[in-house]
Amino acid sequence: MVDIDSESIRGQILANAKGFKTSWISLGQALYTVWKDKMYKEWGYETFETYTAKEIGIRKDTAIKLLRSYSFLEKEEPLYLKKDYNDVAETAKVPTYQSVDVLRLARDKKDLSREDYSSIKKGVLEMGKDEQTVKKDLTSFMKQRQELEPEEAWQKRKATLVRRFLTTLKSLMSEAKRSNMISVATLKDTDQLVSKLETEIS
Repeated sequence: MVDIDSESIRGQILANAKGFKTSWISLGQALYTVWKDKMYKEWGYETFETYTAKEIGIRKDTAIKLLRSYSFLEKEEPLYLKKDYNDVAETAKVPTYQSVDVLRLARDKKDLSREDYSSIKKGVLEMGKDEQTVKKDLTSFMKQRQELEPEEAWQKRKATLVRRFLTTLKSLMSEAKRSNMISVATLKDTDQLVSKLETEIS
């Protein structure tokens, strides 16, 4: 038989845990307003960092991460900030501000493909992966990308060489046709070679 009291406590813990995990979004939103409108100056603080450190006891790097993470969600994932989404999201799948900050950094990685970024975003916003796991995923994708780069670089060098060869070959063919110094059969074979080379770089 199910213990009603234990289930009630379980539900309360889940609710409290979700509130704890999502509270950074509300805090980030409020801090973003304070930072953007420089409200801290009205309260006697010269800088935002001084305000967060002295009045609410948050270190500079933590305050900056909160700001950047919330700002990122507001600009890039506004639908995520809707309250109804958080109401239905499983507690374990609610992301931390640290994970969102890693996602923000991943977005600016030029070497990261759209597919890889989408995978990381899903891990953060839908699966609630923690910061360290997201960092490992990002490192793994970046490593795979770096391993692919030598092949891509070789392909680019090949294409460049073939284009240069084609340009030179076409120029020599034009000269040969004008001078009538090469047989028709050879010119025909050379035309076929040009077509093959053009196919390789198309």
